[in-house]
Amino acid sequence: MNRRRLLLSLPAASLIPAAAHARIQARVQAPQPFRSDRIVVEARGPARPTGADVILIPGIASTGEVWDQTARALAARRRVHVVTVRGFGPVPAGANAMGRVIEPVAAEIRRYARDARLIRPAVIGHSMGGLIAVQAAAEPGMGPVMVVDGLPFFPALAGPQTRAADIEPLARLGYQALRLLGDDGLRNASAAIGGGQGAGGLADMVFNGVGWHGGDRAVLAQSFYEVMTLDLRPRLPRLTAPVTVVYGWSPDSASPRAQLEGRLRDAWRGLPTPARFERIEGAEHMVMIDRPGPFMEAVGRFLG
Repeated sequence: MNRRRLLLSLPAASLIPAAAHARIQARVQAPQPFRSDRIVVEARGPARPTGADVILIPGIASTGEVWDQTARALAARRRVHVVTVRGFGPVPAGANAMGRVIEPVAAEIRRYARDARLIRPAVIGHSMGGLIAVQAAAEPGMGPVMVVDGLPFFPALAGPQTRAADIEPLARLGYQALRLLGDDGLRNASAAIGGGQGAGGLADMVFNGVGWHGGDRAVLAQSFYEVMTLDLRPRLPRLTAPVTVVYGWSPDSASPRAQLEGRLRDAWRGLPTPARFERIEGAEHMVMIDRPGPFMEAVGRFLG
């Protein structure tokens, strides 16, 4: 066989220089950009991070901007993945405009973690984002969970015997107000939902804080309804991921924040491994913005 015939008989890949072949393989194997009609994710951090990746999930009507300080601090060493739920703030609603929001968003976060090849990422969720974090961590492959000023069932703040059926009529009123009147309708509904000291700060946790960015009426209304009626307490015994709960606290006995602690701890009682609680004095609902220094200390302990 002459040289020409020998070259023609070789596999095509063998004719490509090794370095070029490696570049082609890298492009073929590289993960494709993540696309979702439920969430938008911004990844930050160094090329060679240390420690586990961290996923940050905002609460109702908030975009990922509420995590800016936290993400900047963490991204010095770790890869941070900042989530925005579609329909919050100026982000188009996508598939969240119809049907349920919390469970599909949690499923998309799990899909993102798989597609990005994250190994047991830590998940930190604020308020409604805490519900999403717990849902996401219920499946294998996710790491520890930090819930920031949130509960597995928000109306439990009004009393441990409160059930979804008790609150559903009020939640429906809030839903309708938001669909008809937008943000103002939801804010005004807080009194009817049972805000203030009588409900242990329920309205404070849902409505108040500088992180209110508004958004699509349909998505806000549905998200609000789910926050008021979704009860994850029966699922807690099956949650194997370790849970840390961070919350704002006040030593003033007249403050709803002083009354919050006992009911918060009671709501998380069903976990197979007891939750770790971190109270941050002087913080309200937006703990990471109200008291960023103590909050980052708590995050440091959470991440180890």
